[in-house]
Amino acid sequence: MDTILILNGPNLNMLGLREPAVYGHETLADVETACRSAGERLNLAIEFNQTNHEGQLIDWIHQARGRVSGIAINPGAWTHTSVAIHDALIAAEVPVIEVHISNVHRREGFRHLSYISKIAMAVLAGFGTRGYQIAIEHFAALTSQKAAL
Repeated sequence: MDTILILNGPNLNMLGLREPAVYGHETLADVETACRSAGERLNLAIEFNQTNHEGQLIDWIHQARGRVSGIAINPGAWTHTSVAIHDALIAAEVPVIEVHISNVHRREGFRHLSYISKIAMAVLAGFGTRGYQIAIEHFAALTSQKAAL
């Protein structure tokens, strides 16, 4: 069974409490439950992690190399600041989908720059927490195509 790694960056542990007008009322636990359900339905194993520590996120990305079929990442504020995460994702050598709950392009100008988008196969922004499930569905389609070859 293929494994998809879902990573969440800083402050996403506050989902459901922090700025609900922007991010909604679902908690990160709700998102994890929905992702695991989607994975089960699509025959994908889901690993789901969140951290407020950049080095921890990089360690998880390094450990993904050769072990997972894809990474869906919501890097939070590190989207706009972290060359280190950008470089780690390249080194992982797996497909990456960048996920944002809000449409970052309708927000403050500093949120328009993404170091991750430049290396991601796809970017999902503004779909709310549904973006995570869309990423999982896309990875499922990729693994099906790979299996058919």
